[in-house]
Amino acid sequence: MDTIKEKSIELDGEVFADRRATVRRRVLKGATLSFNNGYGALEGVVRNESEQGALLHFGETSAVPSRFDLVVKGSMTRAARVRWRDTARVGVEFIAN
Repeated sequence: MDTIKEKSIELDGEVFADRRATVRRRVLKGATLSFNNGYGALEGVVRNESEQGALLHFGETSAVPSRFDLVVKGSMTRAARVRWRDTARVGVEFIAN
């Protein structure tokens, strides 16, 4: 899997340093968000991940709660917190239960 490069490019073309504490790996895995004591669930796709966080892709992010349990296909369930979001993507960090 490719790692995300040290530098990133903004929409205006300016290069800026990646602020992540660890390198993320590019992936394409199905994921399920579970919240509200298991009564709520959303499905999405993990686009990159590290030990500390992940980038999730959805059709729409307005229904994604600020905290949830993330189940990635082939991995264990991890508690996560939203760090940022736009209309189709959510950046999360994993938190201790």
